[in-house]
Amino acid sequence: MKIKFGIMMKLFFWYFALACIFYGTIVILYVHMQQIMRISEDVVNKNFKISSSSKKMIESLLWMAENERKYDLLKKEDYKEYFIAGQKEFEGNLVEVMRFGAELPEEESPWEEIYVDYKAQLASSSQQGESNEASRTPWIPEEVINEWIQKISRARAANELKIESEMVNLNDRGRMAVRWGFIGLGFSVMAGLLGSVFLGHSMNRPLRELRRGIRSISQEGLSEPIPILTKDEFGELARAFNDMAARLAEEERMRSDFISMLSHEIRTPLTSIRESVNLIAEEVMGDINDRQRRFLEIASREIERICDLLNHLMQVSRLEAGAVSIKPRPFDASSFVEGGIYRVTPAAEAKGIRIEARVSPELPEVMGDPENLQQVLLNLLGNAIKFTPQGGRILVDVEADNREGDERLRFSVTDTGPGIPEEELSLVFHKYYRASGIRNEVDGVGLGLSISRHIVEAHGGEVWVNSTPGDGSTFSFTLPVVRKDRDG
Repeated sequence: MKIKFGIMMKLFFWYFALACIFYGTIVILYVHMQQIMRISEDVVNKNFKISSSSKKMIESLLWMAENERKYDLLKKEDYKEYFIAGQKEFEGNLVEVMRFGAELPEEESPWEEIYVDYKAQLASSSQQGESNEASRTPWIPEEVINEWIQKISRARAANELKIESEMVNLNDRGRMAVRWGFIGLGFSVMAGLLGSVFLGHSMNRPLRELRRGIRSISQEGLSEPIPILTKDEFGELARAFNDMAARLAEEERMRSDFISMLSHEIRTPLTSIRESVNLIAEEVMGDINDRQRRFLEIASREIERICDLLNHLMQVSRLEAGAVSIKPRPFDASSFVEGGIYRVTPAAEAKGIRIEARVSPELPEVMGDPENLQQVLLNLLGNAIKFTPQGGRILVDVEADNREGDERLRFSVTDTGPGIPEEELSLVFHKYYRASGIRNEVDGVGLGLSISRHIVEAHGGEVWVNSTPGDGSTFSFTLPVVRKDRDG
């Protein structure tokens, strides 16, 4: 069975690695702390007590030897009692030391030997006392006491070295515990950072591609297939997005083909109807009265409107298919703007709208197809007239635009209409889109701006809109200028 490394599996392994590092560090620290506690307990409960008891034993032996000498000189029974008290204290400390030093090696533990000698001395004293009750004494020869002191001193020195060694070992264990703690902390931080970077990268890349595809659909209506970078849920999402984009593209192609076919099919009978209406209006087939002429004029206008719509639909289809031929040549921006304003002046005067042009005479010539670009300007002016209220004002402005380091001219058409809501600005150049506030108030099918965008982009330019609701809108587009190296 093939394991699928999805997002949950990646997160699980990441958390599992962090948990292993964390609890592994805890276990190592626990082991070291146990060793530190064991060493500390041995030093405190064994070595320190051996050192203390052995010191007391030496003091007791010295006390015994001193009192024995005093007794020999002064013959006072008090010194004998002092000797016996020191002897009992020595015996008690010896028994205690033997209990703590039982686990030590024989060469490091002289306490058993001293204990045997001590018992032998007691037995010898008892035998002498039985033969001569009057001379019975607890005395231990001074040379024996000195020998015991030497043995105890050597054992005590060895115990001190053992304490020093254990303290060094204790310090090393503490340092090692700290070192392992920092190592575990370092690995935890490294695993956390690397895991975060890896997971962030593995999530951000497909999300970035998906965002690009969604933005392409929202702005252009279509999207190229996005790469499937992972085999997890993001990969499935990218695959589903590609399927959706492919279906949208196919449906858009079918719709465009249908509209193109329908436009061609309707155009022929519509042309026949228009010619028939014109023949009747020209009284070729007989006289007509004023009422009939008025209806014929209405029919003629509606036919022209339908013809314009069909022309727009066919033009959109050709632009999307890249079938429109662009024939660039140099032309004057001032004459270009004046020609566009001249053609829309009757419509503007009918609404009492004033159109002003602001074109600098020092501007270079534009490189483009003036016939196609004239339609862009007419579309923008027509929309401005359509949405500007009675007695309004429209400004056509042309100026140099060097924002991207490439010399261009920027054409702007500013109206005093109702403006466009901010959330709809990115949609106005979409095919068939019409602003929500004017759908039921102004005629149109929403193709003019889409056609304009295709034409401008075919010339290598850009088109955009700036608008504030209630303050009008400014539609702008850029076009390349004639380069100086071509003038010669």
